[in-house]
Amino acid sequence: MPASPSTARAINDRLALRLLQQQGPLTAAQLKQQTGLSRPTVADLVDRLAASGLIQVVGEAGEQRRGPNAKLYGIVADRAHLAALDVRTEGVSVLVSDLVGRVLGEASVPIGGDTGTGHAVEQAVALVERVAKEAGADRLHTVGIGAPGLIDPATGELRDSGGLPAWHRRLVAVLQERLPAARVTVENETNLAALAEQRDGAARDRDTFVLLWLGFGTGAAVVLDGHLRRGASGGTGEIGFLPVPWTRGLPSATDCAGGFHSLASSAAITELAGRHGVTAPPGTEEPLGAGLVRAAVQAVSAGGAGDAGVVPAGVARAGGAGVGSAGAAAGAGSGEGGAGAFLDALADRVALGVASVVAVLDPGCVVLGGEVGHAGGEELAGRVEERIRRMAPLPTEVRAGVLGGAAVLRGALLTAREAAQEELFAPLDR
Repeated sequence: MPASPSTARAINDRLALRLLQQQGPLTAAQLKQQTGLSRPTVADLVDRLAASGLIQVVGEAGEQRRGPNAKLYGIVADRAHLAALDVRTEGVSVLVSDLVGRVLGEASVPIGGDTGTGHAVEQAVALVERVAKEAGADRLHTVGIGAPGLIDPATGELRDSGGLPAWHRRLVAVLQERLPAARVTVENETNLAALAEQRDGAARDRDTFVLLWLGFGTGAAVVLDGHLRRGASGGTGEIGFLPVPWTRGLPSATDCAGGFHSLASSAAITELAGRHGVTAPPGTEEPLGAGLVRAAVQAVSAGGAGDAGVVPAGVARAGGAGVGSAGAAAGAGSGEGGAGAFLDALADRVALGVASVVAVLDPGCVVLGGEVGHAGGEELAGRVEERIRRMAPLPTEVRAGVLGGAAVLRGALLTAREAAQEELFAPLDR
């Protein structure tokens, strides 16, 4: 059945807006070329979108830079303001942007573990309000929040999770109360990091991959055929609970101690680094686990592969048994001192989680995300990939995340932006 004129107009408008969103300002001629629409149809949709306040002339293009054909049309950036939050166990980061994603303000606040729920929530909400005010955003249209824990797939709410601060769940409700005109959404932090790495980072060429989050804690996000998979209860990727060898016990329903978390969390990495004599340089601003991994990578790079005569500062000459026989063997032959043995032992641990994901999902690509994955870079990713090649028959590329810890905030902004545009770009009654 052929589309009605109003439906056809709506389809054409959405197509043009999507192009302007993805590519930035375009001329009418460029819109005609990329949409395949006729010149009169493009002229009509440009007039229509401009009259509705969605697009405007933002400049001119071409050598002459004059005349109607040179006009550049772009989305009206200040039509809506957005906020993105990265909610961690130890604090909150906030940024405010316009509708096209240009960051207008950004700030963070630490929140100690002994801070009461009410005070913690007030600190976080006050930060959002302050950043919005300083950014000139009188009214927020959409707020995207990234937080650790499970998101109920039926309600979209953050569920109670053992080991996570009580103020996380309360924050979402209070933000909605204080910002009644805004749409407030929450998503698991690792899922947001995966979306960001797919859009702007290490997985831009992949529609199927798994992001393994390595930071304060551990997690995984699964993207299959371009779609984020959350699972029946929203728990896809809770890899911290994965039972693994070499821990002191088994995880429980409320505590991931004894699971993969016990091998690859920041605390576990710090303990492993201590065994190998690896220390982080003073004054580093990144989380301790990531700082130790970065120091080891820099030490290995400075010493050169197989250069047993060079021991960089901050790295003791230590064989340091890794976790399991594979780590010990690799470390003994690396010739890189404590730094190389530490990275080998860490790669053994990370490979356990990656191998489990590969055996079940066969994603073809695993991105090591979070602060630790970013700090490890290609050095750590290469060591993990080498182990997966020996452990699994399924070809798997292991990549280092590009965005690190910033991926959560970037992902929260992307989801807020898309939600706002979905509403604002909805077809008008004509």
